[in-house]
Amino acid sequence: MTEQQQVPEAVFGSYYGRPVIKVTKWKEPHLPAYLFLGEMSGASAVVAALAAATRRPSLARAARLASAASAAAGAGFLTAELGRPERFLNMLRVFKPTSPMSMGAWVLAAHSGLVSAAAASEVTGLAPKLAEAAGEAAALTGPVLATYPAALLADTAVPAWHSAHRELALLFAGGALTSAAAAGLLAAALPGSTADREPLRRLAVAGVALESVAGYGLEHMADDAARPYREGPGGQALRAARAMTLAGGACALAARRSRGMAVLSAGLLAGGGLAAKFAVLRAGVASARDPRYVVAGQRGRTQPGSRKSR
Repeated sequence: MTEQQQVPEAVFGSYYGRPVIKVTKWKEPHLPAYLFLGEMSGASAVVAALAAATRRPSLARAARLASAASAAAGAGFLTAELGRPERFLNMLRVFKPTSPMSMGAWVLAAHSGLVSAAAASEVTGLAPKLAEAAGEAAALTGPVLATYPAALLADTAVPAWHSAHRELALLFAGGALTSAAAAGLLAAALPGSTADREPLRRLAVAGVALESVAGYGLEHMADDAARPYREGPGGQALRAARAMTLAGGACALAARRSRGMAVLSAGLLAGGGLAAKFAVLRAGVASARDPRYVVAGQRGRTQPGSRKSR
């Protein structure tokens, strides 16, 4: 009798019907909305600083207001997810550089204060020098706020997140670019706006390319953790995100002289970015519930040539 005949094929099960690992309790739409708005606020702060440096005051104003508004809205969704506001304040009692959760809380608090100060000065006209300094500082915290959730999710045991640490970083970076472009294009399309749409169009195209590469990478990862991004609710949301993002990029190319196309592009880009966050959450939940992703993923990471064994 051969060795293959002696050892039966492994069947992945669970303990009395329970998942092998705890399924995340993050809810829809709170988490996806928070992630999307964090991307928008962080990238818009960078756009505002660059616009101010290149003497585009109308674009700088629109980006500063968008950054502050999305930061406030994102904080609202985070508070709704946590259940009580004091839970966020409790996270600020600890400063732990090795914890993505701790650093994310501190970055969110610092960034929100900076963009709020810059936006308040923009509206009232008070303390313009201080507002300029706050805007420049927010351009440093913005990229961290936009992309730190990739590290936060990848630091968990959820297979669809842990195996996709590279792809998630690209996805959040691309989403930050498209969301900031969406906010800027919408503001630039408002009656009376003189904001230059050309930088926003380029930003949108760059973000679409990055998000598309990241989405392809999620669907074609080497291990079974890619399956939740291809099948089920996660796969459906990711395909919808790709369709809207690509359509939004195409509309952005045609938005140079058309306000209508700018508004349509903004809506599609924002919808695609939000759908991508739903896809990430749903894929993570699906992979945590199914034991085959947990057990097979751990086996695969110990095999020679796997991503984790190198």
